[in-house]
Amino acid sequence: MSMAHPSAVVNSRQGFSLAQYLTCGRGIVWREALRFLHQRERFVSALVRPLVWLFIFAAGFRQSLGIAIIPPYETYIPYEVYIVPGLLAMIQLFNGMQSSLSMVYDRETGSMRTLLVSPFPRWFLLSSKLVAGTLVSILQVYAFLAIAWFWEVEPPLTGYFTVLPALVLSGLMFGALGMLLSSLIKQLENFAGIMNFVIFPMFFASSALYPLWQVQQASLPLFRICWLNPFTHAAELIRFALYGKLDPLSLAVVLGCTAVFMAGAIGAYDPARGLIALRRGPGGNG
Repeated sequence: MSMAHPSAVVNSRQGFSLAQYLTCGRGIVWREALRFLHQRERFVSALVRPLVWLFIFAAGFRQSLGIAIIPPYETYIPYEVYIVPGLLAMIQLFNGMQSSLSMVYDRETGSMRTLLVSPFPRWFLLSSKLVAGTLVSILQVYAFLAIAWFWEVEPPLTGYFTVLPALVLSGLMFGALGMLLSSLIKQLENFAGIMNFVIFPMFFASSALYPLWQVQQASLPLFRICWLNPFTHAAELIRFALYGKLDPLSLAVVLGCTAVFMAGAIGAYDPARGLIALRRGPGGNG
């Protein structure tokens, strides 16, 4: 069987039409959607964690942790109303880590290699998978908001629409972070430790559970850590968007972190110069 000339391969890669890109992207998104539908426990577990915080933690600390009038709120609010944006960000963070777990699994089973040898650009393949994971996380977030509404957490009706762009941006950021981490994990067994090392420090050292002004009064070093934490800015972006407002600083941080994480993931998944190639070595099996 004759082999194609290298220039022909290059031309074929550059000659894809918009319809072909859309077909490829739709296939990746549909694959992630089917995986999500077949893993119902993933949907339930994504809701159990924030619901525990909302129903138990918030109820226990409602009287002892008062929330002053701070932007974007125009009046005093119950504690459970304050923590909801942070819980929405937590759902997306966990979903981003779950998506990266699936990438580690796909790499061990060989299906990731099949995807990455596609003639489509690697940045497009990874971006399509990132978009698919973000869509799944948004579905989980709105399911949680529907449950929280019965718990008297009722943002303005328009907030359910204005928060959507913030959810897309934060979902992309956490998904890109998970994708970058997946390139650093050699074996599936190591993933749980990495998740705990990343998820819980990001969640607790943020403004998800308490306003930053309270953290600043208690500990200035901890305040600086929380302020530098991308999770803080994702939670604040969602918080403001729920009330039809915009936090420009949080928007800039989320956009910047998304670009950095995604660029790192694309570079790491490049077999010519990425971290995966370095780990594989001359005689490795990937």
